[in-house]
Amino acid sequence: MPNFSSFTVAAIFAVSATQNVDAFAGLNSRNGAVTSLRMSEYPTSADDILWTPTVKSGDRDEQFGPVGQYCADLYTVLRRKTRTVDCGPIKFGSEHPIVRQTMATTNTADVQGSVEQIMRCADKGFDLIRITVQGKREANAAANIRETLFKKGYDIPLCADMHFQPKVANLVADAVEKIRINPGNFADGRKDFEEKVYESEADYASDRAYLTEAMLPLVEKCRTLNRAMRIGTNHGSLSSRVLSYYGDTPRGMVESALEFADICRSQDYHNFVFSMKASNPLVMVQSYRLLAAEQYRLGWDYPLHLGVTEAGEGEDGRMKSAVGIGTLLADGLGDTIRVSLTEDPEFEYEPCNRLAEISESRGADKNPEAAKRQEATKTYIDTRDITAFARRKGETPVKDEEEPVDASGFLSADGSVILVITPEMLSSGNIQYLYQDLGCKTAVGMPFKDIATADSIFMRTIPPSTDTEARTALRRLLEVSVGVIVPAEELEKDPLPNAVALMGLTEAVEKEGKLPEGAIRLAIVINGDEDDATLKKIKSLDPAMIFIDIKEGISNLHASRRIFEIIRSEEINTAVIHHFKTDTNDTNELALQLGGTVGCLLTDGNGDGVMIEQVGKDLGFSPNYLRSTSFSLLQGCRMRNTKTEFVSCPSCGRTLFDLQETTAKITEATGHLPGVTVAIMGCIVNGPGEMADADFGYVGTIPGKVDLYYGKEVVRKSIPNDDAVDSLIELIKEYGMWKEVEEAEEELVAA
Repeated sequence: MPNFSSFTVAAIFAVSATQNVDAFAGLNSRNGAVTSLRMSEYPTSADDILWTPTVKSGDRDEQFGPVGQYCADLYTVLRRKTRTVDCGPIKFGSEHPIVRQTMATTNTADVQGSVEQIMRCADKGFDLIRITVQGKREANAAANIRETLFKKGYDIPLCADMHFQPKVANLVADAVEKIRINPGNFADGRKDFEEKVYESEADYASDRAYLTEAMLPLVEKCRTLNRAMRIGTNHGSLSSRVLSYYGDTPRGMVESALEFADICRSQDYHNFVFSMKASNPLVMVQSYRLLAAEQYRLGWDYPLHLGVTEAGEGEDGRMKSAVGIGTLLADGLGDTIRVSLTEDPEFEYEPCNRLAEISESRGADKNPEAAKRQEATKTYIDTRDITAFARRKGETPVKDEEEPVDASGFLSADGSVILVITPEMLSSGNIQYLYQDLGCKTAVGMPFKDIATADSIFMRTIPPSTDTEARTALRRLLEVSVGVIVPAEELEKDPLPNAVALMGLTEAVEKEGKLPEGAIRLAIVINGDEDDATLKKIKSLDPAMIFIDIKEGISNLHASRRIFEIIRSEEINTAVIHHFKTDTNDTNELALQLGGTVGCLLTDGNGDGVMIEQVGKDLGFSPNYLRSTSFSLLQGCRMRNTKTEFVSCPSCGRTLFDLQETTAKITEATGHLPGVTVAIMGCIVNGPGEMADADFGYVGTIPGKVDLYYGKEVVRKSIPNDDAVDSLIELIKEYGMWKEVEEAEEELVAA
C-alpha cells in the first residue's frame, strides 16, 4: 500500500465521514495499478525522454506534416474530441459539460476565510476553485481547507496554483485534486529578461535537464494519486530561455507547454490539460489555435482550459473575456473556462456560465436549430491561416474636393463606430444631449469631433425637411465629417443633402449604384444569402462602406467568413462594418453577446467597425453607452485606442494590496490617456512578466509597498501604497505620455 501524508489521510477520513464510504478502497485499487511501475521504470533524465521533434529544424514537419487542422470542423460548430481528465468528482473533456471555475482571492493561510469564500463560490455554481500556494505554510493550509470543506459537505475540487516551488507543488499534491504549473517559472523562474544566445538546437535542448529534474517528482506523485494537472503557459511569463529562442510569441507559448507535456508523457501520465493565457485576446486566440493544431498533427487529445488573463473589471473585463473565450468556443475549442475579473470571485460566475451556455447553444451536435443555421450557409472554402495574424484593413472614403463635406471622416482607418439614431433624438431641446451622446466636443453649441466621437450615424427614418432645427443639426454633423447614413428609399421620399444612401446589395446591383437626389456616397448591406456572383459585383459598385447584417436562419459566423473569403479573393478593399442587433437591456449580457459574436470575427482580422442596433420594445441603452461599448470592443480587439488600456490581475492569495480599490484609484487618475497601457499587478508573480505589453506597471512587492515599472524595467522601488498613485502619475509625466484632463467647455471656447 502506498504511503500517504497526513494531508491525504485527513482528506480521506473527511471523505469517509461525509460520504459514508470506504475512501481507502478506491485509492487502493486506483493506486495499485500504478505502484507496480516505479519511477525507475520510466525515463529518469532528459536524455532518456522522447522529445517532440522541433519546429525550427523542420523535423516536426518532416515527421508529422505541416500544421493543418485546428478544430473539428471549419463549417460546423463541433467540440474538438478530447480524452477525459479526472479531477476529483468532476471530469474535463469533450464528453462532459464545460467546467466553470474561478480562483479564491483570500489569503490561503486564512483557512476559515478561504473556506467561506470557496463555499460561496460553490453555492454560486462553480465546479472547481483554484487557490494560491506560495510555500509550505500555504500547503498546510490547503490541506486544512480541503479537510474542512469535506466536513461541511463540499466536495468541490481544489487546484493549487504553483509558481517557483517544485517541492511545495509535490507536497500539496497530497491534499488537492489538481496542480497548476506555469512552464515559465516552475523551474526557470528568474524574473529577468536576460537574452540568452543559443548556437544550435542542441544547445537550447541541453537546458531541458533541469526542467526534467524539477518536474519528475511531481509527475510521479500526480500519476500515483491520479491528480489532475494544468500545464498553464502565460504570454507574459515565458522564461528567458524561451523568450530568447522563440521570442514573445504564440509559438514560444506552445513550445514551452509541449516540453512539459513531453515530460508528463514520458512517465505515462496523461491526466492533464493545457492553457495558453494572455491579456491580449488576439495573442490568446492565436496561441490556443496553434496548440490545438499541434495536438491534431501529433495525435494528442488533451483538453483545453480557456481564459483571458488580467482581463480587468466591469463590462471591459467581460468584453475582453468574451472576445477571447467566445472566439475559441465558437471554434469548438475549450473544455473548461475561467473569466478573470478584478472583482470578487463570486461575480465571475454569471459571465463564465453565460459563455458556456452560449457555446452549448451553438453546437450543431447538441442544438438542431444551430445545425440548421450552419447548414444554411452557402458553400465556401475557408483559407484562414491560424499560424499568423493579419488584419484586413478596408479603405476609408477618399475626400472629394468637389463635395460640400469631407467624407474621409465618415469612417476611421483604425476601426469605426456607427451609432443608430432616431428622429426623436433630434427634437427641440435634445440636440445638445445628442451631441454629447455622439462623443462630440461642443463650442457655442456647435459640435466638433473628438478622439472617441462616433464616426457616422445611421437613421432608419429622418426628420422631414420642414423640421429646420433637426435638419440643421444633421448638417452641422456632416460639416465636421460625421457621416449620416440613411436607407435610399427614405432619401427618395425626402432628400437629405450629403447623406450616404444605404441599399441592399441586390437593389444596388439592379440600380447600378445610382444614388438618390442629394446623396454623395453609397453604402450596401449584405445579408449572407447572396450567391457568389452577386457578391463579386460589389467591386463595380465601389461603395463607401459595406454592412454585414446576416439574415435570420443563417449562421452569422460562417456566413460572415464566407463573405470575407469572397471579398479577399476579389480584392474588394471597401471597409466592412458588422451590424449587430440585440434585444437585451443588460449591460453584462450585451458585452458577452457582442464580444462573442462580432469579436470572434474581428479576431480573425475580418471587419473594420461595428454598429449596434437595439431591437424590440425595450430600448434600454443610450447612444452614449452604445458608443462607449463599441469603442471598448474595438480596443479589446486591438484596433482603435480611445482610452487608457488597463491590464489588472484578478487578485488571489498573493495580492499585497486591495486590488479593487487600487484599480479604481488608478483608473480615475489615468483613465484619460488613450494609447497608454497601465498594468496593475498584485504581486511579483504577475509582474513584470504578465505586464510585458504595458507601458507602465504598478506591482506589489512587500506588504504596504509597490514597485513602478516602465516597460520591463523597475524604475522606482518600495513606494508606500499611499504615495504610489501620485508617483505613477509623475512617472507617466516623466516619460512624456501624460495629458491633463481636458478643461470645461467654456475654457475650450476661450482657447
